[in-house]
Amino acid sequence: SDLNLRTFKLVDQLSGRTLGVRADMTPQVARIDAHRLDRTGVTRLCYAGSVLHTRPATLFATREPIQIGAELYGHEGIEADLEVIELMARSLIAAGSGRMRIDLCHVGIVPALIALDPGLAGDGALVDEIHDLLQAKDVPGLAERLDGVSPVARDALLALPGLYGPARAAVDPVGERARRLLPPLPAIGAALDALDRLCSAPLFSRLPGVELSIDLADLRGYRYHSGITFAAYVAGPAGSATRAGAVARGGRYDNVGAAFGRARPATGFSLELRSLAALQAEFDSDGSVTEPTPAVRAPWADEPRLAEAVARLRAAGEVVIQVLPGHEHEQQEFNCDRQLCRVGDRWVVEPL
Repeated sequence: SDLNLRTFKLVDQLSGRTLGVRADMTPQVARIDAHRLDRTGVTRLCYAGSVLHTRPATLFATREPIQIGAELYGHEGIEADLEVIELMARSLIAAGSGRMRIDLCHVGIVPALIALDPGLAGDGALVDEIHDLLQAKDVPGLAERLDGVSPVARDALLALPGLYGPARAAVDPVGERARRLLPPLPAIGAALDALDRLCSAPLFSRLPGVELSIDLADLRGYRYHSGITFAAYVAGPAGSATRAGAVARGGRYDNVGAAFGRARPATGFSLELRSLAALQAEFDSDGSVTEPTPAVRAPWADEPRLAEAVARLRAAGEVVIQVLPGHEHEQQEFNCDRQLCRVGDRWVVEPL
């Protein structure tokens, strides 16, 4: 339903059917796995493409994201979740991201709590509102909307916004607090066990600069997720959070393929390429401000030897900026630390 709200719709004038411009790539990838490939074993797919949203995901987000990501189908064990999380983390590291925090959640907890109160479970609009309040960690608003709900469900739902912190804290880790504060339901126990297994994996000790945390109210994303979900946050200068929020999100979504007649275990992640590019433009991997690309400054002239010199430099991998007439004193977007000068009948590079 939340994906439906973010989808632009139009009417096909030939058939009269309603069409939707894709707002997310995962359903299309799930359809490819279900029908085009029709494999019984493990399938690994990646994608890149534009999507369109009726509303931006965050205050600074675009409505036309360029979405890239990877999906793994056919394995329901935690090994698949670990592989996808590692791929996401190493992709961000390779892209130049610095310190990173990965928040883990499990979407099986909230439905188990809502099912404790039949009246609440049957009110879809109220469930959606509670979902949004949990995402916003709006405890006063949540308490108001849960008035009249059974005490066990109410107390547990009110506890969720406070159940966050380092995954492997030495004192009172989130998992132990959750087991004390949440009712001992089988679905909740299974969800917390899965998070424990994931957090104890040796993988995270091999990922440099990656901090692992748990946030049991981090329900952002699409509600087709069915198990462990995760979000990656990258620090800006002096450890400040980036204004874009999470740079990548993902999780398990075993039920999506059912819409195409073939449900398969599945997990994956996606990130918005523009957000990642903007982050790279602002910060180096150590969080410092990125300097403009070094370049060679050249005059503009319709002269064969100058054109040959510029072509040789560019073929060698240099950035050469030819300054157009009348713009010699303007600041360039590149850091010109050398210049191309005429010496006799030759053009040579000299430091500025």
